[in-house]
Amino acid sequence: MTGKLYGLGLGPGDPELLTLKAHRILTSCPVVAYPAPDTGPSFARQIAAPYLTAAQLEVPIIVPMRVERFPAQDIYTKAAETLSHHLDAGSDVAVLCEGDPFFYGSFMYLFERLADRYPTEIVPGVSSMMAAAAGLGRPLAARNDVLTVLPGPLSDQELAARIEASGAVAIIKLGRHFARIRALIESLGLTAQAGYAERVSLAEQKLTPLADVAEDTAPYFSMILIYKGDERWHPALAKKLGSGAA
Repeated sequence: MTGKLYGLGLGPGDPELLTLKAHRILTSCPVVAYPAPDTGPSFARQIAAPYLTAAQLEVPIIVPMRVERFPAQDIYTKAAETLSHHLDAGSDVAVLCEGDPFFYGSFMYLFERLADRYPTEIVPGVSSMMAAAAGLGRPLAARNDVLTVLPGPLSDQELAARIEASGAVAIIKLGRHFARIRALIESLGLTAQAGYAERVSLAEQKLTPLADVAEDTAPYFSMILIYKGDERWHPALAKKLGSGAA
């Protein structure tokens, strides 16, 4: 019999936001794999670190963090081959995923290569969007609001069209696009309705109205939430909740 492949959603960063199911599987799998940059530590491993043991075999999947394109498909093909050896030997393999495995997660590329050959289970994780909304004290979406998730690299024209068509918006993958996106939001007259969150749920998290952000750049783990819906209670309460959170 082969081992079982697990895609474990770890949540936005706080180790206490792992689900009970993810914790059970994480602590019982003999092989633990995770994405890691070619420089610096793996964020996924940092989240799971309190629960790892010396008896577990760790398999880092090195993914270069570069603006320019790199042969990502080759990386996932080689990683899938490595993990297949452990699965063929009968060992269960847990692949750690920041946030949720199928919400912009790299695990989907391993799933594509392995799920047709091995029993596979996906364990969903707490999304950083939910954690950001909770920290900012503002609705993510309510009633019949249309929630739209927008990657920051989209063009201004496409961002503007989708923002205007939605009642609630989460803009992710800000990074070097932050200044441009903030200017776009200002041009749409929505700055007062926008909240900014970075490194949410971590000790160094920043939660603040977008208008109060002085920097022109933002880290990768940051987002902007815009609420245009019908719940009008949130501005005063968000200010109260955020006063001690930033």
